[in-house]
Amino acid sequence: MNPSLHNTVTTRLLQDYEFKKVNDDLRRGVCPSCGKKELHTRAAKPWVLRCGRLDKCGWEGHIKELYPDLFEDWSKNHPVTPQDPNAAADAYLRDGRGFDLDKIKGWYSQESYWNPELNLGSATVRFALPGIGYWERIIDRPHRFGKRKATFNGKYQGTWWQPPTLVLTDQEELWITEGIFDAIALLHVGIAAVSTLSCSNYPAAALTALAEQKPLGRPRLVFAYDTGKAGEEFTRAFVERATREGWEATAAQPPAGRTKLDWNELLQRDRLTEKNLDDYRYFGRLLLAKTPSEKGTLIYSRHGWSSFPFDHDFRLYWWKLDVEKLNKIEEALEEAHPERSTDENREQALMQSNTVMEICNCLPQPLYYLKNEVTDEAWYYFRISFPHDGKPVKNTFSAGQLSAAAEFKKRLLHSAAGAIWTGAAGQLDRLLSRWTYNIKTVETIDYIGYSLEHKAYVFGEVAVQGDRVVEINDEDYFDLGKLAIKSLSKSLRLDINLDTKASAAGWFDRLYLCFGPRGVISLAAWFGSLFAEQIRHRFESFPFVEIVGEPGSGKTTLLETLWKLVGRAGYEGFDPLKGSQVGFMRTMAQVSNLPVVLIESDREEEGDGSKGRPKQAFHWDSLKSLYNGGSLRTTGVKSSGNDTYDPQFRAALFISQNAAVQASLPIMERIVHLWFDKSRQSEAGREAALELGRMPAKDVSAFLLRAVTKEAAVLGLMEERLRTYERQIAAAGSRNQRIQKNHAQLMVLVDALSLACPVTASQQTEAKALLLELALQREQSLQKDHPIVEAFWEAFEYLDGTDDEGFGTSRLNHSADESLIAVNLNHFVAVAAEKRQQIPLLSDLKRLLKSSREPKFIEANRAVASAINRRHNTHAHADSQRPLTVRCWIFEARKR
Repeated sequence: MNPSLHNTVTTRLLQDYEFKKVNDDLRRGVCPSCGKKELHTRAAKPWVLRCGRLDKCGWEGHIKELYPDLFEDWSKNHPVTPQDPNAAADAYLRDGRGFDLDKIKGWYSQESYWNPELNLGSATVRFALPGIGYWERIIDRPHRFGKRKATFNGKYQGTWWQPPTLVLTDQEELWITEGIFDAIALLHVGIAAVSTLSCSNYPAAALTALAEQKPLGRPRLVFAYDTGKAGEEFTRAFVERATREGWEATAAQPPAGRTKLDWNELLQRDRLTEKNLDDYRYFGRLLLAKTPSEKGTLIYSRHGWSSFPFDHDFRLYWWKLDVEKLNKIEEALEEAHPERSTDENREQALMQSNTVMEICNCLPQPLYYLKNEVTDEAWYYFRISFPHDGKPVKNTFSAGQLSAAAEFKKRLLHSAAGAIWTGAAGQLDRLLSRWTYNIKTVETIDYIGYSLEHKAYVFGEVAVQGDRVVEINDEDYFDLGKLAIKSLSKSLRLDINLDTKASAAGWFDRLYLCFGPRGVISLAAWFGSLFAEQIRHRFESFPFVEIVGEPGSGKTTLLETLWKLVGRAGYEGFDPLKGSQVGFMRTMAQVSNLPVVLIESDREEEGDGSKGRPKQAFHWDSLKSLYNGGSLRTTGVKSSGNDTYDPQFRAALFISQNAAVQASLPIMERIVHLWFDKSRQSEAGREAALELGRMPAKDVSAFLLRAVTKEAAVLGLMEERLRTYERQIAAAGSRNQRIQKNHAQLMVLVDALSLACPVTASQQTEAKALLLELALQREQSLQKDHPIVEAFWEAFEYLDGTDDEGFGTSRLNHSADESLIAVNLNHFVAVAAEKRQQIPLLSDLKRLLKSSREPKFIEANRAVASAINRRHNTHAHADSQRPLTVRCWIFEARKR
C-alpha cells in the first residue's frame, strides 16, 4: 500500500470505527455488524477489518468495499508521466489487487479504452495473449460502462493465458482459473496457474500443446473456477472431459459463504494459506462427488459427524452412520482382507454402514434476512432450486414457518410447485441452525423511489446511487458497496430502459408542438419530482402542481406522456374519491421522488346536492402538510407498547381535472396553476399527439435514469439560482413569498431540463417568462374571495335590501353597529328559501366564510343584540316576539 493511500485509509478507519493503536495493530474498533469493540486490523497493511467475535459475529470487510471511492479513479490519482508510463496500472494492481509488482513486472502495460456510444473513456491494464491479441481490464470507474468490465481482442477459445515466466513443463500440478487476476493471485502463494479467460472455455488446444511438449509425466489439472451455477457446471464437465482425454484432473473451489470471493479476493484477505488451500481442494472434491452417498462419506471423513444434512444435485439429504454396524463390518473386512490397509477397509466399511435419506426433493437456500423496523415484521429470503430444468423460485419464509416442520412444508409447497419437505422436525432444526448463522442482512424500504436515509434510488429492476446505475442481482437485492437494499413494494412496476443514451426520436419536439411553454413547465415539474425529497430536505418545500383546463385540451395525453418518461404506460392518475381512505393513503405512500397524480377530485355535476344526491368534494386542506413532506396518517403498530407508524409523504403532488381547485388560501398558495386550453390545437399538433400516444414507455423511459444520475448537478443549480429567481419574481411585483418560492423552483428546474432532454435555450427562456407571469396572476387571483364566498355575498346583497316589515332597513344584518355585518346563517338560509334563491350548502359556507376578505371576516358565532329582532318586537304582538340575542358571524362592513 503506497504511503498516501495508507495515510488516507488510516485516518478514515480511526474516525469511522474508533480504532485504538496497539503496537503494530489497530484494535478495539467498533464492529459495524454486532456493535462490539472487537474490530481489528494490521496498522501497516489495513486491507481487511475483522471482528474478533468469530463464533457470534465473524464480520469481515475489505477496505475496497468500505471505501470504494479510493479505488475507482486510478488515472486521476496516479497520472502518467514520461518516467512512469504505467503509473495508474501499477497503482491498480498494487493497491486495488494486492499484487507484488516485482513478481509481475513486464507482464502488462497501461493502455486506454474509449466507448464512442457513451462518449466515455478509461485507462486499462492490458495483458498480451501471444499469437491471439490481448485482454484488458477497465480501471477508471468501470461502473460507467454498465456490464462491460473488460475487453478482448482476438479469439481465445481453446487456449489460455499463462504467466510469461511460468514453465508449464516443469509443473507437477497446474491450476486452471477463470480470470487472469485469479491466476496471478495463486502464483503469489507458489501455485502454478493459468487463466482460460472464461469458465466456458475448455483449453483443448493449450492442453494438446502441453501434452506434446511433455508426453510423459503430465501435470495434474485442478479446475479452479469461481463458485456459482456456471462455474460449477463447467468445472464438472471439464474435469470429466480432461479425464477422458487422459489427464489426471480434479477441482478446487473458493468458499461459498455469505460473500462470494474469487482467488484474488482471497489473496487480499490472507486466506490462501496451506490450511485454506486444503479446504478449497475439499470443496472441489465435494463438487465432483457423483452420488449422495459419496458426498456424505466425504463430509463424514472431514468432520466426523455421525449424522448431518447436506445437498446434492439440488436435493436435500440426511446422512447417518450406524457406528455399531461400522465396527462390525470393519472387523470382518480386516479378517477377510488382511492384505488391505486400515484406511481401505475403513472406507469400504463406511460405504456399507451409512444410510442416506432424501428429506426434500428440491434445494431451499437462504439468501438473506429482511426486516421492516417500523412494523417489526421480518422474513428470510430463500431461493428454491430443482434437480429438473425448472426455473428457481424465490420467496420469503417467516420465523414461524421455519421453526415448525408442518408450517415449513406448507410454505415450501405454496412457494414452488411440487416442492415437498419430508424430513422430521429435528432435521429441520439442524438445518435452521446452519441457515440462520451469520446470515446476510439486507435493508428494506416499503416504497419505490428515493430513500433519503440511504441516499439511493431503488426501483423495480434498477437502483441509482450518485451517477452509478446498478441492476438488481441474482438474489433480488441491490448491492451498492456498503449498502445492500431492496424494496418490499410490489404494487408498482416501472418499465425502465437501462440504456441512458436511448430515446424515441423527437418526443420532446412533439410535446412542445402540442403544449408549448406550458408543456415545458409541466415537464420541468415532473423532472423536479424526481428530486422532491432532496429539495424539501434542503429548501423545506416542493410545490403542488395543478394541470387543469377545458375538456379536450390534451391533459390526459400530456400526463400519459409524462408517465411514460418514468416507465409507466397507460396511466394518468387516480381518483381519491373512488377508493377508501386507507387505499388513498397507501397510494400516496407507495412512491418517493415520483409523481402522485390526483384526477377528477371535484365533482361538478349535481355539485349542490339539489337533485337529492350529496355533493362530493375532496377536502384539499387535509393535504396541506404534504407541501413540506409531512405525515400522511398515523396508525398503531401491533405491539404491547405505544409505538405508531407515521408514513411520510415522499412524492410530488400533481392535480389534474377540468375545474380549478377551490380551497383555503394556505392550500391555494402551495399550488402552481397551469391552465390548458385549445388555442394551440392544429392538424400538425393532432398528429404529434397521436404519435405521443403510440409511443412505448420503453422507448423514452431512459429519461428517468438520465435525470436521476444528474442529482448533484440539479441540486447545485437549485442552490445557485433559486434566490436569484425569487428576487426576480419579487421585483416584478409579487409580495407573497410562498408563491415566489414555488415558481422560482420551477424556473430552476426549467434550466435543469437540459441535463435530461433536448430543450433549447429559447424554449427555456419562454417557459421562465411564463412562470413569472403565472406567479403574478396567482397572487392576484388569491386576493379574491373563494367563488362560494362571492356567491354568498351576492345573494346577501340581493336579499338584504328590504326588511320583513318594509322599514327600508337591513333584512339580514343583525348588527346595530354600522361598521359591522352580523349574519345568522340559519336566518340567511330561511330568507333565501323564501325568495327561492339557490345558495351554497350551509356546511360549505361555515367552512369557507372564515376566508372572506371583502367584507373581512372577524368572528364566528358571537352573541349579538339583534337590531332586526328589536325592530320586529317593537311592532309585533306579544305572542310573536323574537329573542333579542342572536348568534351571528361577524364581518367588517364594506366601505361605501
